[in-house]
Amino acid sequence: MLAGRGRSEPSRTSPATTLAPTTPAAPRPTGVVPSPAWPPDPLAGWSLEQKVGQLFMVGVDVQDPGQVGYDAVRNLHVGNIFLAGRTLAGQRRVKALVDRYTRLVSPHTTNGARLLVATDQEGGHVQVLGGPGFSTLPSALAQAGLAPRALQGRASAWGAELAGAGVNLDLAPVMDLVPSAADAARNPPIGQLQRNYGFTLDDVTSHANAFSAGMQSAGVDVALKHFPGLGAVTASTDSTAGVTDLTTPRNGSAVAAFRSGIDAGAAFVMTSTVVYPKIDPAGPAAFSPAVVEDLLRGDLGFRGVVLTDDVSAATQVLAWPPAQRAVKAIDAGGDMVLASRDPTVVPVMVAAVVDRARTDAGFAKKVDAAVLRVLAAKKGLAH
Repeated sequence: MLAGRGRSEPSRTSPATTLAPTTPAAPRPTGVVPSPAWPPDPLAGWSLEQKVGQLFMVGVDVQDPGQVGYDAVRNLHVGNIFLAGRTLAGQRRVKALVDRYTRLVSPHTTNGARLLVATDQEGGHVQVLGGPGFSTLPSALAQAGLAPRALQGRASAWGAELAGAGVNLDLAPVMDLVPSAADAARNPPIGQLQRNYGFTLDDVTSHANAFSAGMQSAGVDVALKHFPGLGAVTASTDSTAGVTDLTTPRNGSAVAAFRSGIDAGAAFVMTSTVVYPKIDPAGPAAFSPAVVEDLLRGDLGFRGVVLTDDVSAATQVLAWPPAQRAVKAIDAGGDMVLASRDPTVVPVMVAAVVDRARTDAGFAKKVDAAVLRVLAAKKGLAH
């Protein structure tokens, strides 16, 4: 996902601070957050609007926050924000911005549930937060040159920087498998930007999982992306329609990379909006029950939170009206809709999901199941 994050901005090149390796964190069971002690009816006292609000993540531009994200939390009960864009203002300024939103949590807005505060802090071309208090992260391809244990130590420090700014979810690491350097040159969303952890399944899994373990040890959850993989496409969904991966099968190496991350304990997985004909030719992965329910939850056993890549303004999904994008994502078995680049579509998206839940009992059950997964993930956060 690159929407709204200055793709053409040059990579930062100053070195990150080198830290001593840390002891590996104990992995969670397959994609599961720690089980909370639920009351007999965990959703008692929640209005439908409050429940639906938990299923959205609204973009907040770190340089020009505007009012739309604030109003989404305050008036639409949206329970999650995404820090988008680029800033070099530093940790204190970012924390002040985050605090403006977290102070909105109340019995009326989010029924007291904390906000997920997410960002893209991958490294290289994709790093939202910079300036005093934030290291300059090398690209994933450069991170792959480190020993996994050393990378885990650095990621723990990077995670502590995020936690100090109030961020509790990093939409990283990228687990997309790019088979070779030649393939990378033809792969705009990942390979050309050096977002891949090397070119073999072993390199991707060992280093991406080390990055995850470091972040988690600092109290920051991770979201593996972009399931079931962007490593074989030749166009970006942000700027191109009809992006299709003709080669990735249901049981191939690209999917195996995500299985490894899930088995290592990741609590979030982001779905791509590419079409995968060998898995489901009917539509984008984020809207596909075959991808979300059958493959991700069925074959891979993932029981955590499934969130979409940005579906607010990506060219790949513009054929569907915003309301339909949100409904299709939840109906496919997803848990959270990311509206980053154009947060102004959030009101119509939220209204569509509320309306569908009011009139469709089966869809309402999917909403409740998704809310429980989101709340479990929030309860599992370290701080």
